[in-house]
Amino acid sequence: MYTKDIAVVAITRLGVETALKISETLEKAGLNCKVYAPKKYNQNGVVSLDVKFADFIKQNYNSVDAIVGVMATGIIIRSVAPLLESKLSDPAVIGVDSTGKFVISLLSGHYGGANELTRIIADGIGGTAVITTASDAMGKQSVDELARLLHLSIQNPESLVGVNSAIINGDKLVVVIIGNMTIPLGKVSCYDVKKVKDGVEAVEIINNYDAGIIVTNEPVSISKFNKPFTILKAKRLVVGLGARKQATIDSIIQAVCTGLKLAKVSIEDVNTFATVDIKRDSVEMVAAVQQLGKPLEFLSVDALGSLNHKDLSPDSKLVQEKIGVGGVCERAALIAAGENSRLILKKTKLNGVTVAIAEGE
Repeated sequence: MYTKDIAVVAITRLGVETALKISETLEKAGLNCKVYAPKKYNQNGVVSLDVKFADFIKQNYNSVDAIVGVMATGIIIRSVAPLLESKLSDPAVIGVDSTGKFVISLLSGHYGGANELTRIIADGIGGTAVITTASDAMGKQSVDELARLLHLSIQNPESLVGVNSAIINGDKLVVVIIGNMTIPLGKVSCYDVKKVKDGVEAVEIINNYDAGIIVTNEPVSISKFNKPFTILKAKRLVVGLGARKQATIDSIIQAVCTGLKLAKVSIEDVNTFATVDIKRDSVEMVAAVQQLGKPLEFLSVDALGSLNHKDLSPDSKLVQEKIGVGGVCERAALIAAGENSRLILKKTKLNGVTVAIAEGE
């Protein structure tokens, strides 16, 4: 989920000490982060904060996955308030007091992952996680949390208030899976789950409950429902690959499995693999993807080189010299994932293989 940097910002000397503990915790969890603080409090591993906190937020709000402010929550709230757009697009925002006693999820708790990040930080620094979303407080799973866990997009976000209200009020809810869609049922809690062949059957089932969730890749007629419902659609998941000539079938499969584990997705969720077209003759890569049971798309160097995307890692001079483009796996994954794609796993290297994972609509 956290493919961009997590910004950890402190404004006091004691706060910097706590921020560095947070940074250590996040790094242990395999998450990228940078610690920012005023120049007078700089230490090793701290980036100088040369502007006011509110200005820093304005400059970085859309380029980070999460903001952790080690300061009074009032400062954080006043700084982010003018920038708020949607719970589906705002970054996770977390407040931590300067001593690290309390770690507070402030914004984008479910879909943005602030609640999960709050727990990670609190466990790591010995603080108390403060999570106030009603479903979490009651031990229930919200729709947006379910969507995040299953890598599904919310097609009608205006429905979330009604369906989540039904959840926290103890109403009876159902998850209806249409057609050939599959989801890992172990990640679904507090719902009945039904599988149907089409939207007609979905309507019949949901109208017998207080509210429902539809998981589908098919068009659904909204007018036929009498109860609140949310439509969740599977995102397109693509694994981008790059590999040295000496990479073996086993090393490629091992790298893919490691990448999937880091991104918390299964091979069943993947739609396709993608790489550069000069790998068409790579017996090892073709065989590895065949063993994984998915198709492999080949993209031209020109197509890869023409991509301009905010999630891309810095270009590799070595790769640029060898094939004419500064990177393969991230670019291939983003292009093959299609519209509004984003990286959920940035370039990860293992035994001469690079893996990246993108999701798109």
